[in-house]
This record gives sequence, C-alpha cells and structure tokens, in this order.
Amino acid sequence: MSTVHFVRHAVFAVFAFLVALPVSAQQGPVGPFKDELFSRMTVLETADSGAYEVIDYQEMRDINGRDREPERRVKDAYVSLGVRRYQANETLNLAGRKLDVTRVGQEANAAFSVIFIHGRGGDRRLGANDYSFGGNFNRLKNLVVASRGVYYAPSIRSFDEKGAADVANLIRFAFEQSAGRPVILACASMGGIICQHISRNGEAVQYLGGMALLGGPPDPGLATTPAVKNKLPIYFAHGSADSVYKATDQLGIFRQLRKSSYPTRFTMFQTGGHGTPIRMVDWRKLLNFILSSRSR
Repeated sequence: MSTVHFVRHAVFAVFAFLVALPVSAQQGPVGPFKDELFSRMTVLETADSGAYEVIDYQEMRDINGRDREPERRVKDAYVSLGVRRYQANETLNLAGRKLDVTRVGQEANAAFSVIFIHGRGGDRRLGANDYSFGGNFNRLKNLVVASRGVYYAPSIRSFDEKGAADVANLIRFAFEQSAGRPVILACASMGGIICQHISRNGEAVQYLGGMALLGGPPDPGLATTPAVKNKLPIYFAHGSADSVYKATDQLGIFRQLRKSSYPTRFTMFQTGGHGTPIRMVDWRKLLNFILSSRSR
C-alpha cells in the first residue's frame, strides 16, 4: 500500500481534531496571537461573497509607524521571541540531495505543516527573521507552534525544475513526518515559480493541503493543473501597486477559479507594493481558510 493511501484514514480524524480546537471570530483551528496588532485591518471593499477583499494599506502607518527601523526592525510589541526555543537550522537529505531548512515546531506528528518559499536573493533566513517584514514571520512561527504544527523555511538554490524537485521532496517529507496531516505551501514573489511547478506535479499535489501565492507571478494555466483538479484551496495576496507582477493579472486568475465556486480567497492591499503581502498578510486568516476548507 502506498504512503498516500496508508495515511488517508488518519487525515479525517486529524481534521476532526483540528476543527474541535478553540476558535474565535476567525473560524478555524489556529487560535489568536497578537490579533490586535496583525488582524485588525480596515476592509475597503468586498466581493464574491467575501472571497475577495481590498484592505487599507498605508506605508506611513504600516511601515514607518510599525517599525523601529523602517523595513529592518519592527517594534518589540510585535514579536515574541520565546518561539526560538522550538527553532533549529537543519540540513535534510531528501532523495539524495541536501536541502538547508529552518524548522520551527515539533519534528514529528505535527498537526499541520507550513512551508514558505522565498523569492530571488533570499534563503532560509528570510522566512525565519523575527524582526523584518513587520514581525509577520515571528507571528507565523508563534501561530504554528501554539497550534502544534511545524514550519519549514528552506533555502531554494534555483527557481527551476531542480529547485521545484527539492520542494516536492520536502512536501512529501513533511507529509510523512506528520502522518499525512495537511501541508500548506506558501510562495512569495519569484518563489511563485516553484508553486507553479508544484501545481503541475501530480504526485506532489497528493501530499498538499493547500497553497498560498504572495505577490507572485500569474499562472494563466493554473486552472488546468493537477492542483486545481484536486480542489486544493488557494489563497492569493497582492499589492495593488505591485510593479513586478501586475495585480490585475493575478486577479484575473482568481476570477477564473471563482467561476466554478473554487475554494479560493484574494486579499488585495490597496496601494501596496511588491513586498506588501509578506509584511501584511494575516497568516491566521490564511491558515484557517486552508485548513477549514480541506476539512469540509
């Protein structure tokens, strides 16, 4: 019996466990962490029965007012460093190739896994940085650990088939380490190319529970991929003023999926630039959407 089939029976029990965890206004298994600082955003517009939302973003408030040193170090109130006790740098040997990762959370039997793929010029340090991007990665780490999950930030050596193969191997590794519980892949900026490769990898898709695209390149062929055929929940976040990848192009992909009532969400940050989604995305809302969608 294959690994996938062996763990299928456990997945339903895990989802029942996740849904039974305490929830608040943001329905889902991941509980609050500094929601008063990260989740209270002004919604300017909604559409598609709430699946699409435009969030008020202001650079002077959301960067200069939030950071002690703009874009370098957030104010202390936004971080909680106790989570570092659960953090380790590791080199995994996956299918004969070494992959450097930062792991935060339990090594085995996690309730769910999150894998963050950085963009060009980054490495595993970007997704583990507590103080950059407004403390949003610190919040992600705390959310995951508090919910008994695990978070991986790998160093991507190339944004091509080899890099995608490394990520596919990491997805399967996380899936097996957690006995088949959900694995969420989040790709930022140029890292979205990795998500595009993975969405077309029929085997890797079998190990995935959902995908998030944060300021990434649009994929006109997404609707025809194994990921979409498998109804993987997809969360989009984009800045309306992104000068690298046009927001309207990514929004068009979302609209195409919504025509078939696909499980997807789109958060647009009004006036936000290319890096805004990494700083501003509400990780709790993102994780709860994907985990709750897969449990239905």
